[in-house]
Order: sequence, then C-alpha cells, then structure tokens
Amino acid sequence: MLDYSHNAWLVAASLAVALMAGFTGLYLTHGASKLEPQRRKFIVALAAIILGGGIWSMHFVAMLGLQLPILFYYDALITLISALVAILMVGLALLLLHFRPRTMWTIIAAGVIVGLGIVVMHYVGMAGMELCRPVYTVWDVALATLASVVLSTLAIWAAYDKRTQRNILLGTVCFGLAVFTMHFVATGLTDFIASEDAGRAGPALNNQVLAMGVTVAVFMICGAFLLTGISFFAPDPDPVDIPMPKPAAFRAGVPYEREGQTFFAEPDKIAAIRAEGHYTVLYIGAEKLFCPWSITVAESRLKQDGFLRAHRSYLVNPTHVSSFERHKDNGTCYFGGVDALTKVPVSRTRLTAIRDALGV
Repeated sequence: MLDYSHNAWLVAASLAVALMAGFTGLYLTHGASKLEPQRRKFIVALAAIILGGGIWSMHFVAMLGLQLPILFYYDALITLISALVAILMVGLALLLLHFRPRTMWTIIAAGVIVGLGIVVMHYVGMAGMELCRPVYTVWDVALATLASVVLSTLAIWAAYDKRTQRNILLGTVCFGLAVFTMHFVATGLTDFIASEDAGRAGPALNNQVLAMGVTVAVFMICGAFLLTGISFFAPDPDPVDIPMPKPAAFRAGVPYEREGQTFFAEPDKIAAIRAEGHYTVLYIGAEKLFCPWSITVAESRLKQDGFLRAHRSYLVNPTHVSSFERHKDNGTCYFGGVDALTKVPVSRTRLTAIRDALGV
C-alpha cells in the first residue's frame, strides 16, 4: 500500500468548484418550468452540463492534489466517459424535476439519481488511473454511496421545495458538500498500490494535460457563475435612477363580433378562450362569443393579463377557476360561475405552470 496525502490548496479549490457549479446550475433552472418545452429543454441541458461538469471538475481538481510517492497517469477514454456519465445522470434528474409533476417522490428520485451520478463518476474516474491502482471493498463503495445519496437528496429538496433565493443558496451548499464529502469519504476508504499494467484502452493522460483540461473546465464554470451571480446578487437600483412610469397607452379590450358589429370585452371578465380554426371563442358567463384573434395572438396579447395556455386549444384566466383536479399526468380546471364552459383540460406539458399559477 502506498502512503498518500492531499494538497490543502487544491482541496479548498475543489470545494469552491463544487459550490460554484452547484449555484450556477440550480439558479440557471430557476423559473425553467414556466418556459416553453423547447426553451426548458435547452436550459435543462445547459444546467446538466454545468452541474455534471462541476462534479467531474471537482473530482479531478482534488485528484490533482493527491500526492503519491510514484507517478501516475489517466486513461483518456475512461476519463472522458466519467464526465459524460455525470452529465447524463444529472440531466436525467433535472428532466424529472422540470418535466414531471414536482412531488416529494420526484424530488427524492432526482436526489438519488444525482447521488448515484456522483458515485459512478468518482469510481469510473478512479478506474482510469494507470501505474497506480485504487483498492476498495464493496462496503467502502456502499458507505460512499450512502453519503452521496443522502446529501444529494437533501440538496435537491432544499433547492426545489421552494424556488426562492434562500432555497437556492441552501441547495448550493448541500450540493457542494455532497460532491466534496462523497469524494473524500470514498478516497479515505481507498488504498493505492503500484501497478505496472498500463495497457488500458485509450492513450495515457498525464497530470499536466489533465490539469490543462480541468483548468479550462473550471474557467468555464467560474465564468458561468459570474454571469448568473450578477443577477442574483444585483443590488436594488437607486431610486434616483428609476425612470418615471409613462402614462399607460390606450388599450382596447378583446374584440368579438355580433350582428355585423365589433365589440370589445374586458379581459378580466373572460374565463377562457378556445381555439376555433384560425379564430377563437370567448367564454364569458353564459355567452360564447366569436373572436377574430387566433389562439396564438390571444396568448401573446393577454399574457400580461394573467392568461395561461392550459392546452394547445385553450387559454384560461386563473381568477375564474373555481377548482382544479389533478390526474395521473394531466389535470382539469373547473369554472363554477361560467355556464358556457364548465371545465378545461390541462395537458401534461402545461400542468406545472397552471399549478404554480393556482398555488397548488
């Protein structure tokens, strides 16, 4: 067995990398569930790269600080696989959180997946060591896995129980500690022995080349951290610099046609709007009124009035919803005071936005 120690500065740097990656990824997804599916997928993918890349970077910053009495290298292919595994598993957890109903079980499942992702990344990365072989037992892996899963689940719960700035900061600390603790618990339970077998697949990756790659990854994480942090920590504007509000421009209501004339309905009186080909139907009390707007135009113009797309064919005014029923992967909004329309379906992709608007 080889004696080893750690460079204290690189240990501290590894914790800083984990915290910056955690903050950037968790804050980047703030409000993502309210975005359109395509934009939400892009944000989730970007956050997965940052969080998964942060796990990988933290691991190899710490490994660069591992001081052994012999030289050792890394297999380039296995090192790359370890990074991709972390990104994919974190991405799966984020997909659950942002594309499925956010229940306690969803949060627990996401936390378990992130925790397992950290563990798999660590041991795959360690398997890439050449000229030096890590030695550990099943119980060592089980203990490290337990620590990682518990702390990762706590991090996801803290960050996603309520999406406030306080929760994001708490989730950041828990995420950073999850990655940091798992690594050093696992490393502390691992012994290292010298090995002359360097015949693994892929070219050997020495510490200098690895350090350059890790430095680039950490630089990108730091840049992303600064870009997201500048809005998170932005001070309140000086009242002197706040421009005086301009007088509100005249804005007609929602047009509808009756007996050859065009009338205008007040948006707050409209309970829902249904697509009818290239036109729409307004539901006000017991009336169904023909509107020349398309459902896309209605959504764009009435967004500021609180209207939300509940289904590809329906816009709803949350203030008129009298009750809500959640099904397995969709829902239904009911309108108690609207005789012309008693209920509107809520599609799976719109469920989170509707529930957030209704506070359920």
